[in-house]
Amino acid sequence: MSDNTPAGAAPQLSRRRFVQGSLMATVLGGTALGTSACAASVNGGGSAGGGGGSKTTLTVMSHDNELDKKTIQAAEKALGLTIRFVQSDDIKLNAMLAAKNPPDLVRGLGAVDAPYFAARELMTDLDPYFAKSTVLKVSDLDPVNDLWCFDGHRQGAGPRYGMAKDYSQDQMFWYRTDLFDAAKLDHPSDTEPLSYDEWLDLGRKLVKRRLGKVKVYGLSATALGNFSPLMGMTASAGGSLFAEDLASVDFSSPEALKALKWLLEYTKADMGPNVVNPNPDGWDWPTYQANRMAVAGDGYWFGGAIGGDPKVSAVSRFAPAPQFGGTRVSTSFTATGYWIPKGAKNKDAAWKFFEWYFGGQPAKDRATSGWGIPTLKSLRSQMPQSTAFQKQAFQVQQRELEHFKVLTFTPYVQLAALDAVLSQTLPQMVKSGTPAGKVADRLNSLMNDQIAKGKQALG
Repeated sequence: MSDNTPAGAAPQLSRRRFVQGSLMATVLGGTALGTSACAASVNGGGSAGGGGGSKTTLTVMSHDNELDKKTIQAAEKALGLTIRFVQSDDIKLNAMLAAKNPPDLVRGLGAVDAPYFAARELMTDLDPYFAKSTVLKVSDLDPVNDLWCFDGHRQGAGPRYGMAKDYSQDQMFWYRTDLFDAAKLDHPSDTEPLSYDEWLDLGRKLVKRRLGKVKVYGLSATALGNFSPLMGMTASAGGSLFAEDLASVDFSSPEALKALKWLLEYTKADMGPNVVNPNPDGWDWPTYQANRMAVAGDGYWFGGAIGGDPKVSAVSRFAPAPQFGGTRVSTSFTATGYWIPKGAKNKDAAWKFFEWYFGGQPAKDRATSGWGIPTLKSLRSQMPQSTAFQKQAFQVQQRELEHFKVLTFTPYVQLAALDAVLSQTLPQMVKSGTPAGKVADRLNSLMNDQIAKGKQALG
């Protein structure tokens, strides 16, 4: 399984619900930001077990289409625990944390949640647990797990606060060969990435309209929101959306402005789902399956859906992430997994769940499903390779791994707040033809105000 499926999808499609919750960031306290090398043991990390001979009750906050009844029953049987399920909800989580009565395990997005909660000293440093584990070895962790490390300044360094369950490099894309052939277009290379300009040009050539309305989308480029793709595009242009201190964004820098202009052009062209004209299907798969989308900007996980439909998989191929310049970057926007709150009452029991879920049979089942890249390197060989479709996707994905890069997110505000600014600002500015420079100025003003408030609240 993977971690980006939208609400309302079938239980196994549980990954795309990735934008968590609300915009509040001031309910929580916290001050100091620790520093140390990623995966280095920093402190003793206390824990509380069940005790008394009775079964420990482990409270887990997750999505019910990921941690379903079958998985809960298997965990209870394997671990000798009772699991109390709590539906994921940012408002509820922040209230539980503020009341010092948090869940024992929380589903989260390492790419954007780790800095926010670690900066508030709300996450358990897991280095001591990894150091003692015979199941989960740091040397076996895929580099995507470094998105769960935060040293107070950047991700990829400092204590390890969580682990991803599976992942994708989210700017890679799938395409339908039948629609390319009908348009008499060459298929994208399996080895050499397209430029973003080439990708946009393909979208223009592949879109089909009838009576002024889109009949077939040429390109879907913002299936994971708008801010995260802009981060990735800016990085591939050689820059960063965030300032060095992570306390501001700058859409006016040459690299970020290049990415913003691309997004504005994509939106104006109305060649695919966008912030002005969203996909009525809610996500890419129903549209792609119905032969109404030529290019789906979704990572490896999307192949799990494609592989379940023989007719669609026969005409589908996978391609490397497009790039803006010589700095080839292919990152993950989510790295969805679990973390243990610092105030959790059953940390040892939560770690047992960690080992079972991330290193036991559930991890093996996820690896063979095609719904994401396993986050233990030792399980990569278990990724499906039995069909021509699976072999092509596996080979493209294996080559892409060397271009993975950790991109640091700000600890001062949650992703939902920044995506909300884009959703509220871009439609009017696109419709009015506002120049990119003025759009950049407006985004800088609105986002930096939110970030400043979050920094002030953090103290």
